[in-house]
Amino acid sequence: MKKIILAAFFMMSAIAIQAQEDVKWVSFEEALVLNKANPKPILVDLYTDWCGWCKKMDASTYKNKIIVKYINDNYYAVKMDGEGKKDINFKGKTFKFVQQGRSKYHELAAAIMKGKMSYPSTAFFDAEQQLIQTVPGYLAKERFEKILAFFSGDTHKKTPWPDFEKNFKSAL
Repeated sequence: MKKIILAAFFMMSAIAIQAQEDVKWVSFEEALVLNKANPKPILVDLYTDWCGWCKKMDASTYKNKIIVKYINDNYYAVKMDGEGKKDINFKGKTFKFVQQGRSKYHELAAAIMKGKMSYPSTAFFDAEQQLIQTVPGYLAKERFEKILAFFSGDTHKKTPWPDFEKNFKSAL
């Protein structure tokens, strides 16, 4: 009987782990189309395949169930390879992959980061598809939660960051 109960427990645990929700990543173009039908801010995770901190952020911050739910409820989430080779059309311009000697980058990633190529970086666009800010570096879940809340509505337009951060109530 104990073996049956133990087996049932492990099966239920496995199902619960598999049922855990993930960030609903879309392409940049898909986010633009979705945003036209139902406007909301766009979050862009800028990464590269060789970036260790990007992998750490994927494995920790982007796996936190509260962070995942907040992103899925309040943003269109885009995972963008800063060295991706696919052309991206945005605001009437086609952004392309560029290779200059050993240096390689995607023009849209460079534009979003204003030429300061730092991975990972997280960019926030408002519902009108205007870049609000790019935040460079690894973001732990505690800091990321505050930043997500700050940029998801119009708070960033009305409240200075120090005031917002001081009064922020975490759900973590």
